[in-house]
Amino acid sequence: MIRVILVALFMLIVFIVSLIMLPLEWLIGKININAKDISSLRMVQGIFKIVLFISGTKTTIIGKENIPIGESVLFVGNHRGNFDTVIAYSIMPNITGFIAKKEMNKVPIIRVWMRYLYCLLLDRQNPKEGLKTILKGIEYLKNGKSIVIFPEGTRNDGDGVLKFHGGSFKLAEKSNCKIIPMVQNNTENILETHMPFIKRTQTIIEFGKPIDVASMSKEERRNLPDITYNVVKDIYEHNKCLINKSNAL
Repeated sequence: MIRVILVALFMLIVFIVSLIMLPLEWLIGKININAKDISSLRMVQGIFKIVLFISGTKTTIIGKENIPIGESVLFVGNHRGNFDTVIAYSIMPNITGFIAKKEMNKVPIIRVWMRYLYCLLLDRQNPKEGLKTILKGIEYLKNGKSIVIFPEGTRNDGDGVLKFHGGSFKLAEKSNCKIIPMVQNNTENILETHMPFIKRTQTIIEFGKPIDVASMSKEERRNLPDITYNVVKDIYEHNKCLINKSNAL
């Protein structure tokens, strides 16, 4: 319970400080948009790192060298828990926006930070609005901003990896950016498996080798969701064994 209280108190402080920082970031953006992008990124990464420290989360990072520096990519990840985004965003080297559910737009302060960080809100129940979100994501990717998407479409509360929704991959197909498989294990044990308590947890995040969409044939592009899914699933199953061995010690 103490971890829940500490995280809640810290987030209350973040909300209060944001009332000062958000207008300051806006002002920086009026002078230098690149400076605003970087300062917003580092600010949120710092917040997330503190949250992870308070929650007792330790993460083994594998394959970070597979992320191209200075090049926009589409990160395609599995979705185990709410801490997936906290962990992943805390280690992103480049300006990166996440595609999240539209309900996040109801959360004050956070929705402004998300806008500053090029995050997009996807309405899966409204195809027309969903298409607008995908087109905006393609624009971001072409302009050098990376995107993270969880194409399972929902948090997986079972084992393994759910099948991917094919529409998510239009982001890579239309922008010709590389896909970086991003696989997380054991993040559900931080919170979801014993809500509302936060538990000290060892997790793994692995970035797979880039999938070069631009060099693919038409047939390969049609199979892109399955190709990426198989890579993510294989990494997940391998790292599940590592987690199980670690827990057994």
